[in-house]
Amino acid sequence: MDDSSDGGATAGGTKKKPSAAAAKGKATGKGKATSKAAPKAKESSLLKQKSPAEFFAENKNIAGFDNPGKSLYTTMRELVENALDSAESISELPDIEITIEEITKSKFNTMIGLVDRERVDEALYDDFESSKAREKRLAKEARFQETQAKNAALGKKVKDTPAARGKGRGEASFFRVTCKDNGRGMPHEDIPNMFGRVLSGTKYGLRQTRGKFGLGAKMALIWSKMSTGLPIDIKSSMKGQDYITFCRLDIDIHKNVPHIHLHEKRENNDHWHGAEIQVIIEGNWTTHRSRILHYMRQMAVITPYAQFLFRFLSDAAEKNLTIKFTRRTDVMPPVPLLTKHHPSAVDLLLIKRLITDTTKPNLLQFLQHEFVNISKAHADRLIGEMGPDFSAKTTVNSLTSQQLVRIHQLFRQAKFDDPSGNCLSPAGEYNLRLGIIKELHPDLVATHASSPQVFEGHPFIVEAGVSIGGKDVKQGLNIFRFANRIPLLFEQGADVITRTALKRINWSIYKINQQQDKIGVFVSIVSTKIPFKGTGKEYIGDDITEIADAVKSALKQCCIQLKSKIVKKLQAREQQDRKRNLNKYIPDVARTIMETLGELADESPPKRPRFDKEDEELLEKINSEEVTEMTFRDCLTQHVEQVDYEMALEYAMQSGVSEEPREAIYLNSLEGSYKFVDFQSPAFVFRFIP
Repeated sequence: MDDSSDGGATAGGTKKKPSAAAAKGKATGKGKATSKAAPKAKESSLLKQKSPAEFFAENKNIAGFDNPGKSLYTTMRELVENALDSAESISELPDIEITIEEITKSKFNTMIGLVDRERVDEALYDDFESSKAREKRLAKEARFQETQAKNAALGKKVKDTPAARGKGRGEASFFRVTCKDNGRGMPHEDIPNMFGRVLSGTKYGLRQTRGKFGLGAKMALIWSKMSTGLPIDIKSSMKGQDYITFCRLDIDIHKNVPHIHLHEKRENNDHWHGAEIQVIIEGNWTTHRSRILHYMRQMAVITPYAQFLFRFLSDAAEKNLTIKFTRRTDVMPPVPLLTKHHPSAVDLLLIKRLITDTTKPNLLQFLQHEFVNISKAHADRLIGEMGPDFSAKTTVNSLTSQQLVRIHQLFRQAKFDDPSGNCLSPAGEYNLRLGIIKELHPDLVATHASSPQVFEGHPFIVEAGVSIGGKDVKQGLNIFRFANRIPLLFEQGADVITRTALKRINWSIYKINQQQDKIGVFVSIVSTKIPFKGTGKEYIGDDITEIADAVKSALKQCCIQLKSKIVKKLQAREQQDRKRNLNKYIPDVARTIMETLGELADESPPKRPRFDKEDEELLEKINSEEVTEMTFRDCLTQHVEQVDYEMALEYAMQSGVSEEPREAIYLNSLEGSYKFVDFQSPAFVFRFIP
């Protein structure tokens, strides 16, 4: 008999008392099955969820927080763009102060109450250098110096001493970033959720917005929590509010909820309105200094109606920096309008959401009021095309999944009028031109704005400017890209604007030298949906034909304007060269004429008269020295000046100038509040103050 048949027999044939666990298994009828099922139960318990805050904390590069330097830049720009949106939402001319204060490691440790500790075990640190490694490095440096001395003795080129590269990653640098504005402010009770809850905000909806993800200062707070562990400070007061809200908070990453340290109301004796946000983060000013300043300069170009005060503060006085970008105009673009979806731009999921949110009871009213460019007659035709299962009175809540698919398919195939660009808020040619002149001081500038165009059911407008010459402008193409009135600084090579300027514009036919001239290329694209590429949303793809064609057309229009100006300028220069050459030869011509006439005057009078009476009088004056070589010089100079004046007058008439050249002057904005009406055109804005 098999010993194992009993299950309780031992090798000696005696039965082993079953354990309590085994007995329990037999009693329940599970036995070994229970032990096999246990791993499955454990496996199913591994299912976890992440909050939005946790997701963005782990994938911070999506929002532009790739490294400390980029994080400092992104934090600054997020705060600036929020400040601009806040001021523009109440039609207030933006007045924004940005301060980046460098905080040393010892100062940071003092702030958080951490006592500095000297190193005990040097070999433990990443930048430790052993005696053998030090000897090897010094020997290498000595050989390099010896080689350099020999090269110098032979007259060869001497290389610079290579900078010593430490092995360590270096100490972290910390910065206090503060942004203060004069905008709308925030309601007292909403501030914790506006800053401490990811994917909650006021900008969601179909409209032209500066934001990319709707994260704003929330991502700066997440980065602050990751790099310093410190909370964010917010001061805010709404217009007409007699108190200032002060809130200090951080975020619970795993729960995606705000953790409030302090939330109170304070006196507002100065009647200030706006917001002041302060956050301390790890950063790198050295690597991204130029990017930050370049961003501020480009922002000053696209928003000449805003005033920016930028400060960088450090314990080292030589590193301190203060730049003021002054306001040039008080004409602001209109506030972007919230619009409805175009039928050709919706997907099945969006249709379901619109049906859930709509207040319209039947299908006819739903089509009319939830989409643009669907009139009552058009909606009736669409419903008739959907089939017998649909009618104008069909309730939207009763639509089945199959019926929703039918609506979606019809939207993709049917013909609809293009959406208008009335909901968009471009900078305007007037502001773009003023911004370019204010920041670059070019010799020539031309601007052009396209009419509203459409891609995938979304309207867009392209504004372009091209300048020649200017201050702090390098030779060649200097490309400035804007999307929804914010500068794009990274990933320029693959951008549609860069590729169009480099490959699709033949600059030479417009009398522009692409290699030698200082060319500024400015292109601003505004839309309810900017087709960014990549997770960083830093460039617009070159694969959308409508946008590529619009950018090319706008730049060409600018170049055509510049060509006429350049041609006239070249003609004027040629005229000056011609005058200079004529003046150079006047002495030789006058001397030759005088010598020829002198020889004629010395000849004996012929029997038959050879000259007219006037010529004889001239010869007599030469004999009497009444006419000299200087007389001819003066006459020729006067003639050249007269011809030059007539040609200059003709050039001025062609250029539209009817008087003498005048210097441009700019009037400051009037103080106080006035009722006025603006009449805008691409070239100017006329303000009528009754």
